[in-house]
Amino acid sequence: MKFIFKASALLLFVFFTLNTQAQRIKKTEGDYKPLQNESTINIEFTYEKVAVGKFDDEADYIKKKTDEYNKKEPGRGDNWAKAWLRDREERYEPKFVDLFVKESKRTISREAKYTLIFKTKSIEPGYNIGGGFGMYGGRKNAEIDAEVWIVETANRNNIIAKITVENAPGGVWGGYDYDTGSRVAESYAISGKKLAKFIY
Repeated sequence: MKFIFKASALLLFVFFTLNTQAQRIKKTEGDYKPLQNESTINIEFTYEKVAVGKFDDEADYIKKKTDEYNKKEPGRGDNWAKAWLRDREERYEPKFVDLFVKESKRTISREAKYTLIFKTKSIEPGYNIGGGFGMYGGRKNAEIDAEVWIVETANRNNIIAKITVENAPGGVWGGYDYDTGSRVAESYAISGKKLAKFIY
């Protein structure tokens, strides 16, 4: 029993250590310090020219997966494609905002002086084949890369700062994240938390 407990604790430690170490956040331009005096911020998301896995164009990835699923079951691929895009607004963005707000202790407002634009550049969906932690198959965490622009809300051409987010990992503790959306959503969650900590 002690062995099982120790093994579980070790797996937990390794899981969170790898997640923490993998992500890199770096300021590439400007100064985000003006945000520190503001109690509110506006947050927006863009998905222009997003690469997915080995595909440079998200559209090619969606087409491939849609065709694959439709061959197995008519209509399944079309439903998957709708869910893939719907997850942005229903899962990824809320996860990011929720953790960003909790970590920064700021409120979200469209009337805020500054707007944070989270520009997703690439998504690695990852996979999970088998049991918890992929023990009976294999698993790979999701990851996202993004560029963050902080701009003046009233004048979007006034860019206050630019920040890069690289290799933000996403996976559910216990390894039972068979759904792609749940893995990717965790990448956005950890990005929101770490980015808020980085800025504030």
